[in-house]
Amino acid sequence: MTAADNLADPARAHGADGQGHADGSEPLDVVAVGSALVDVLAHAGEELLARLGLVKGSMSLVDLARAAAVYDALPPATEMSGGSAANTAVGVACLGGAAGYVGKVAADELGEVFLHDITAAGVTLGRVDPVPVTDRPAEDPDAELATGRCLVLVTPDGERTMATHLGVAATLGPGDLDEELLARAKVTYLEGYLWDLPQAKHAMRRAMAVAHDADAVVALSLSDPFCVQRHRREFLELLHGEVDVLFANEDEVRLLFGAASFGAAAAAVEETGLLAALTRGAKGSVVVTAAGLLEVPAEPVDLVVDTTGAGDLYAAGFLYGLTHGHDPEGCARLGTLAAAEIIGHLGARPQASLRELAAAAGLL
Repeated sequence: MTAADNLADPARAHGADGQGHADGSEPLDVVAVGSALVDVLAHAGEELLARLGLVKGSMSLVDLARAAAVYDALPPATEMSGGSAANTAVGVACLGGAAGYVGKVAADELGEVFLHDITAAGVTLGRVDPVPVTDRPAEDPDAELATGRCLVLVTPDGERTMATHLGVAATLGPGDLDEELLARAKVTYLEGYLWDLPQAKHAMRRAMAVAHDADAVVALSLSDPFCVQRHRREFLELLHGEVDVLFANEDEVRLLFGAASFGAAAAAVEETGLLAALTRGAKGSVVVTAAGLLEVPAEPVDLVVDTTGAGDLYAAGFLYGLTHGHDPEGCARLGTLAAAEIIGHLGARPQASLRELAAAAGLL
């Protein structure tokens, strides 16, 4: 029986006896580790993407000067807190789960916005020491110590293209982890974007070790096709003993396994023995389980406004279900419901009560 199988049985779930931990702290359903970002969202035509040299549907890392240039080219924009793993933590909390988050911000205006928004959503923060914007490390005196921001250009078809300046999020390392918070988690959720950053990669490996020491589940999102191309070999290695639950979209999983079709990629995932949730946009999702493949249709949506955060909120619904005794189909249905709410408006944080929507759908 895998760690993920244990969570499917409420009696076996880590911390599920209600007694908490030896230090008196209560268990958390999910603790997410990721880049703390504030999103700047704007509607844009594909001609603007071409003029800025951005690849539609992708995420590009940019320096502060490039971020400023993209920002200056945007039409009127909306600012709101984001960050992939942070969005997932907020989604879990909005469903009524106990969520925690580990990330890094600067002592600036955007840092204050991020911290306010995530705590207001009910997420428990790990140890947070905002980095002074003048506190540049000796080894990198030109470091751009600002809170990270993600410039999101949303085309008329709802597809999002991102130019991300990580700022201090790029300096996240093992020493920034709140290991006491991580040890309280039933699931430690990691965003693949962090694998682009050497220090953050070490932090992710340490977070995995803490989770395994606590008999918790490690969940990984592959995050972005380009991210998979850059780190394919290492991601494949993680599937053997380090990761228990995998989240990926159709393009990401095909790239990971070098598969010619989605079906071949799903079969390759099945051979790993992992629990995996593979999203396919309007086609819904496929859950890879020990009993085989399970297809779950997408939730109907009147109008797709913005796909930003769809995968993040799918993961939130799925992990909420996993930590509350739902079977794989129930987990996926919660994921599709949360994703459907997000794509109906601009931004990656819920505007409607996910818990009320789930209750109305008979999922709680």
